[in-house]
Amino acid sequence: MFYVDATVWSDKRMPPPKPPAKTEQRDVASARSSSAEVDAFIDQVKGLGPVGEGRGRLIFAMDATMSRQPTWDMALELQADMFRAVKQVGGLDVQLVYFRGFNECRASKWVANPDALAGLMRQVGCQGGYTQIRKVLAHARREAQRGKVGALVYVGDSMEENIDELSQRAGELGLLRVPVFLFQEGSEAKAQRAFKEIARLTHGAYCRFDAGSARQLRELLAAVAVYAAGGRRALQDLSEQAQGGAATRLLEQLG
Repeated sequence: MFYVDATVWSDKRMPPPKPPAKTEQRDVASARSSSAEVDAFIDQVKGLGPVGEGRGRLIFAMDATMSRQPTWDMALELQADMFRAVKQVGGLDVQLVYFRGFNECRASKWVANPDALAGLMRQVGCQGGYTQIRKVLAHARREAQRGKVGALVYVGDSMEENIDELSQRAGELGLLRVPVFLFQEGSEAKAQRAFKEIARLTHGAYCRFDAGSARQLRELLAAVAVYAAGGRRALQDLSEQAQGGAATRLLEQLG
């Protein structure tokens, strides 16, 4: 049984989607970053001072359906590393959103403490169910209408929804200037097409990863967090300091 801390998690649930058939393809293919490059990148992120005014806000959403179970522990650790790495990079409030099971889609309150966020993520376990990306995009739109959201990060492996409907939701986020950064585990073709289109419509970025590219994902997630905290200028500064790496690749996709 999954227990929810009422002081942290919202009780609101969104209307159920219309699930099509599930597809499960999990090919493994991705490039690796060298250990030295990634370690240097993380050190530079930790060394940056505060950027921008006020606190940045980032929504971190994840697919917690059963197809992700084999690599779930690795994913949780990587996601926790992301926020620990940017602890000293200005102020960054993060909201965790996940979906799983039968129409379960939950959002946490905004959290400023990276350790608290890591604890929240560890409470989530995988359950069988269809993807609910539409709900994630709709939630991000509502949050952006209440206040500035620097970015939405989404990590998942498949897409089982109407791509035109997702594109409509993504276009609405694009108008609100909320870039979506999508990280696909594995290589399901349908998910890849949808994730790339969402990234295009929101002026965000797309990246594919697997268990063999854990370090690459770690540095890319850290770069997104820097962007959410300080915007393009902070990411540009990081790219110049790192002389390439994840920050540069992210800037190239942002255009």
